[in-house]
Formats: sequence, C-alpha cells, structure tokens
Amino acid sequence: MMLQEMKEGRARRTMALMKKEFFQIIRDPSSLLISVFLPLLLIFLYGTGVSLDLDHLRVGLVLEDTAPDAQSFTKSLTDSRYFDVAIVRDRRELTNDLMRGDIRGMFVVPSYFTQYRNRPDQIAPIQVIADGSETNTANFVQNYAQGVFQNWLTQEAISAGIMQTAPLISSEPRFWYNEQLESRFFLLSGSLAIIMTLIGALLTALVVAREWERGTMEALMSTTVGIKELIIGKMVPYFGLGMLSMVLCVAISLIFYGLPLRGSFLLLLLVSALFLFCSLGLGLMISTLAKNQVFAYQITLIVAFLPAYILSGFLFEIYSMPKWIQIMTYVIPAKYFVQSLQCLFLVGNVPSLIFYDCLLIAAIGVVFFLITAMKTAKRLD
Repeated sequence: MMLQEMKEGRARRTMALMKKEFFQIIRDPSSLLISVFLPLLLIFLYGTGVSLDLDHLRVGLVLEDTAPDAQSFTKSLTDSRYFDVAIVRDRRELTNDLMRGDIRGMFVVPSYFTQYRNRPDQIAPIQVIADGSETNTANFVQNYAQGVFQNWLTQEAISAGIMQTAPLISSEPRFWYNEQLESRFFLLSGSLAIIMTLIGALLTALVVAREWERGTMEALMSTTVGIKELIIGKMVPYFGLGMLSMVLCVAISLIFYGLPLRGSFLLLLLVSALFLFCSLGLGLMISTLAKNQVFAYQITLIVAFLPAYILSGFLFEIYSMPKWIQIMTYVIPAKYFVQSLQCLFLVGNVPSLIFYDCLLIAAIGVVFFLITAMKTAKRLD
C-alpha cells in the first residue's frame, strides 16, 4: 500500500512539473521563437536561399576572332543556363573584374582560332582563366568549358557532314538517389538535424538556466520532487514541442520544396524521436553546468551547434577530413542523424544503416542523461 502511494505521488509530481513546463512554454515568447520561427526560417533559407548548384555564374568572354566559327562557339556558350557571359574584345577589359571577383573566370577565343579550325592537322585552341581563390568554382568553370567546347566540335562536325571515328569507350553517366543533382534536397535533409539540435539542446539549456536566474529552481529543490521526476518533467513538454516542429519542417520540405521521402515515415519519426531525446539530454547536461543564460548559450554553440554543423557531414565530407577529426565525429550524434535522414529521404529504407544509427544515437543520449542525473544534486550551493 505504501509503495503504491509512493508511485502515485511520483506520478502526480511529474505530471505537475510537466503541466508547469507546458504553461511556461506558452507564456515564454523565446521558447516559441526557437521552436517555431527559427526552424521555419532555416527551412526557408536552405530550401530557397542557399544552393550548392552553380547556375548563372558570371564569366567573361574575350572574342578576339569574329569569324563565323568563333561566333558559333560564342552562341553555344551564351545559350548555357550555367553562365552569364560578358563579351569583350580585349582581355584587359576583364582583368580588373576578375581581380575584384565580379566574374569567376574568362574564356579567350584567340585571333588565330579560325585559322587553326581550317587546318585539318590542328585543333582550334581556347584559353580558360578561372579564379582559383574558390577552388570548386574554378574546377566547375574549367570542366564545363571543356564540355561546351567538345559538344560544339561535335555539333560542327555533324553540321559539316564529317564522319567521326567512333570512340573506343562510350560513357553514359547515371545518378542514383538524386537524379537531378539538386543540392536543395541534400541541404534540406541535413538542415533538419541542425534544427533538431537547436530545439533540443538550446531550449532546455536556456530554460533551466533561466530558472536558476529567476530563483524558481531553488523553489523546486526545496520540494519533495526527485531528480528523475525533475528530468522527466523538464524533458517531456520540450520533446513534444520538438517533434511538432520536426513534423512541420518535414511537411514544408515535402510540399513546398518537393523533397522526396522514399523511406518510411514511421522510421523517420523513430530516428527523429531518438535524436531529440539525445539533444534534450545534452541540453539538460549543459544546464547542470551553467546557471547563467549567456554561459549556457555559449556552451551550447560550442558543444552542440558547431559540431553538428561542421562534423556531421551536413556540408563537409567527413572522409576528406584528417583522420583524427574523423575519429572525433564518431561521438557526434548529428552525424548518425544526418546520414539516416539522407538515407530515408533520398534512398529509401536501409534497415541495417537506420538501426545502427538509432542504436548509437540512443546510446549517446543515455550517456547524457546519466551524466545529468549524477551531476544534478538537490542542494542550492
């Protein structure tokens, strides 16, 4: 009978704490700002404003030869959706633009272009000058210029009725999982991990730190509320808020930005719930160390947000990092969440990968909660 009364007392206290946190969320504009407005802003930015696709890249074309062959090549370049071409007659007109970064490269059609075209033993040359300060863009300019030039040569040969020798090898590229090579799909799926990290870690860390500043935590510590009840009472309302935000972001990504969901929605909810559990644990662990909101915010940025942004594989390829940094990524829960999200959205259900990621995310989350339970003591010093 006594044991039953103790269980009922713990349940009542836990429900009272959860009810208190729920009303605290409603009354606190910053909580709604972080959990609703910030995720929508990030989804909008990554879906609309941020792109890794290079379209309408500003380049210059130095047209020293104005013969029909040179004009034909010029048209093949200006018709491309990848380039916005500024045409001049002297390369010195573009040198300052390239130095200032107003253009990312220039193509030079030399004055002897047509002369070489009319000689069967020669190939007409063009010069490609790219801004090497941005290596990816420079490689794109170089590779696409070569592709445009080869396509133009083929079209010219077909137009002239010249039979070309068939190549020994014919390559036909195929792209799996993201056939259109839309970087938006890659960014949107990864941005959900950043959003969940912010909601889980930042909200709980700041809210508990705020309670220490206002003195309400001291009032809680003076009651019969246990550590487990306190942790559950703090976690459950923000867990519900985080899952609601996740569903909202997924719905916007699917409806407005066309992000495909090729895996199971239930698996997506499972992985998201485990990662949110882990992020909440991290936020509560930070709150046990920081009783000041500014300090809690700084720790959250260093411990949660920056590792999730840089070391999760969201934007930067992990296998291109130094080996010792690759080892560090194994303790970053966002790494497993990002690869699960990209798998579920772009590939489909891969149980071996999904459950492996779920296991590691849950294990890291349990460690966070154990540390929180050990470091949270019912004393006011």
